[in-house]
Amino acid sequence: MIILVMGVSGSGKSTIGQLLADSLHWEFSDADAFHSPENLEKMQHGIPLNDLDRMPWLLALQQAIQQWLQENKNMVLACSALKASYRQVLVLDEECVKLVYLQGTFELIKKRLQMRHHHFMSEKLLKSQFDALEEPSGAITVDVSDSPEVIVRNIIASLGI
Repeated sequence: MIILVMGVSGSGKSTIGQLLADSLHWEFSDADAFHSPENLEKMQHGIPLNDLDRMPWLLALQQAIQQWLQENKNMVLACSALKASYRQVLVLDEECVKLVYLQGTFELIKKRLQMRHHHFMSEKLLKSQFDALEEPSGAITVDVSDSPEVIVRNIIASLGI
């Protein structure tokens, strides 16, 4: 099974994803590692990515997901997956790829991003992330205002694993 932990930058995808993977004794991967150097540079300069920028990244993620499914690996993947069209590329099998949506208010997430240092995604790009966000239906939705430990417990309970 693959658990895709999605949401805007600053929602806690990497933190929650790693804690969830550790709790389940699964492997963890962060979709940021699949971005091209060009995409990372754009984001570092406060330039939002467009769909054309994201397509090679999505296809690389899709290939990784296909491989994990073929290998029957249990994985947690932290990935923004902001648009329904992106999720269609990534959720290859709804039985084997489960979506977890980390939902939070603009104000809360902006505060979190303001506290970050040395990260390529700045708070300046947050509005573009919320503008692009198409909230998923059928996902496990968790409130990011809870503690990471509570969030992980809620996700595991919702998944029934």
